[in-house]
Amino acid sequence: MSFPTREERSKCWAARDKYWECLDKNSSADKDEKTNVCVEFRKLYEQSCTAQWVKHFDRKRNYLMFKEKIEKDGYEPLDSLK
Repeated sequence: MSFPTREERSKCWAARDKYWECLDKNSSADKDEKTNVCVEFRKLYEQSCTAQWVKHFDRKRNYLMFKEKIEKDGYEPLDSLK
């Protein structure tokens, strides 16, 4: 596997940003509806980026969303773990 060129990286990042923007714009929609609205952006994202990068960026987005939620709402431990 060769490392992507500058052009390929830029194309990947642009596709990722468009997909994430679609998800953010449709954040009030339920998960299935959001997936349907953004499906074309997801396809472009997966075509433009290597599978490893898609996995990395998806995990990064999930982490950033989790971090934002914790900063906004605070952390409350589960009672069952006491």
